[in-house]
Amino acid sequence: MSPPVTASLRPSASAWAVVALLWPVALLNYLDRQMVATMKQSIMADLTDIGSDQRFGLLMSVFMWVYAVLSPVGGYVADRSNKRYTVIASLAVWSFVTWLTGQVHTFDQMVWARALMGVSEAFYMPAALALIADFHQGPTRSRAIGLHQTGIYAGQALGGLGGVIADSSHGWRSGFAWFGLAGIAYAVVLAFGLRGRTPPAPLVNVTTRRIGVLTALAGLFSVGSFFLLLLHFTLPSLSAWMIRNWLPTYLAEIFHLKQGLAGFSATLWVMLASLPGALIGGALADRWMRSTSRGRIYASALGVALLIPALFGLGYAPTLGIAIAALILFGIGWGFYDANNMPILCQIIPPNLRATGYGFLNLVSISAGAGITWWLGALRDAHTPIWVPCLGTAAAAAISIVLVLLIRPQPTPGTRVS
Repeated sequence: MSPPVTASLRPSASAWAVVALLWPVALLNYLDRQMVATMKQSIMADLTDIGSDQRFGLLMSVFMWVYAVLSPVGGYVADRSNKRYTVIASLAVWSFVTWLTGQVHTFDQMVWARALMGVSEAFYMPAALALIADFHQGPTRSRAIGLHQTGIYAGQALGGLGGVIADSSHGWRSGFAWFGLAGIAYAVVLAFGLRGRTPPAPLVNVTTRRIGVLTALAGLFSVGSFFLLLLHFTLPSLSAWMIRNWLPTYLAEIFHLKQGLAGFSATLWVMLASLPGALIGGALADRWMRSTSRGRIYASALGVALLIPALFGLGYAPTLGIAIAALILFGIGWGFYDANNMPILCQIIPPNLRATGYGFLNLVSISAGAGITWWLGALRDAHTPIWVPCLGTAAAAAISIVLVLLIRPQPTPGTRVS
């Protein structure tokens, strides 16, 4: 039998309260960035100097490149300072930038707004996931991370509102104004909600002292499994960036949909399916961890395996209904995968490097996502069919399954080593 879970490993009510408080932040984090993709037609009609799909792809890529480059910086700041303050400040600043985005009138101004959004949002995710991991140190870590990630999926799904708002009499600018002001208001609520909440001391025998930049880099890149996780974090995400940034355009063209319906079809179904996927994938991984320290690795690999048939189905879907079925399968698999990335990182990297480590995962993954977003814009201009990027990203996902199974985690309290 596996070792029993001790009382000290069970999270307090405060640990779950932290997840609940961060859930709306995760929602706003992705809602604010997703609206640009779902408002594409209205933005391009208003900002006529954008001109082409390739330039619009560059517009989305600017955010991603800035976000990627600064993610390790955001993670390092969170590891060296107070993660709560990092989260609150990031929310307040990016919400102001969201409001500011609705005030732009040229392509260049939109580029600067998207770059500023990348700066401000880069500090949230590494700090938030590391903070949750600090509070959930034992058998609930995957479930807690998975629950937080459902906020991301809800934000992406609600990002489809961008197309509806843009099609309405309010216009595309009003969406950025409304949600920007909502984020600023919630930053005040979050500051009061997180005040006084302190995670328990680490339950593993590692140092938690703050360390310098070179020491942090050496601590990360001396771990072979970190390189494997870096690739596993990156390769499946290529398909997700394709779906988030370009699927609304593909669906509108292939099935002759208005941008509001296309935006909802591209985001709503996959994200609704990701909600139970993350919850089930997190619970399955935590349960699997009772018998093997590779439980979260197996759950993640299973999730990525579901992405492959989903991408084939999406690439060759003859009807919107089949495309939606493929997106639902993709969402379930993505939830399994997404709920376990930070928990796997926690099995190979000590607590004082986790936010920095996640920042580097973001750096590589989102840089690759920015590249494929720009490249897909070029493919669109060349009238390349959707099955080409679908098959390419499915192949990348297949490679990542092999890589994640090669990871060798450190034993976790309350699990059996295998």
